[in-house]
Formats: sequence, structure tokens, C-alpha cells
Amino acid sequence: MITGIKQKALVGKNGKVELFAPELPEGTLVEIIMLVESEIEDETTYLLKSKANKKHLMEAIENVKQGNLIEVDLNELEKNLV
Repeated sequence: MITGIKQKALVGKNGKVELFAPELPEGTLVEIIMLVESEIEDETTYLLKSKANKKHLMEAIENVKQGNLIEVDLNELEKNLV
């Protein structure tokens, strides 16, 4: 039977990670899988990394400011797709 134990830990000096599991007897064979949390990057930051994407995004923002919008009736669109 496999039992899961979930803990959070901080990486210490020289990459050392310590876990505390007093419920496990000494000598118990375990398999460790580390899931590393990364900083969340928002969509705008991601889009601004590429020159082409940045240009497209800036044009879209300008269109919104000027009122150049296309309105779509989603109910009507759905009827036409069926």
C-alpha cells in the first residue's frame, strides 16, 4: 500500500532539503518527488516579451481607446455554428 505525505519545505544551504516524518519508522524506503513552486507570470508580462506580440497588444489597446471594437452576439454566433 502506498501512503502519501505532503509537506512544504525550504531549500537550505547547498540545496539541502529536510523533511520531518515521525510517523515513518527508521529504515522505511520512500520515494521523494519534488514539485517546485515558480513565480506566476501574468499574461500581459508574457505577451510583452516578444516584439511581435507587444506590437499586436499595443495596437489592440489603441483600438479600444479609439472605440474601434467589434461586437459579437455569442447567442447568434452559436446558432450559426450549429
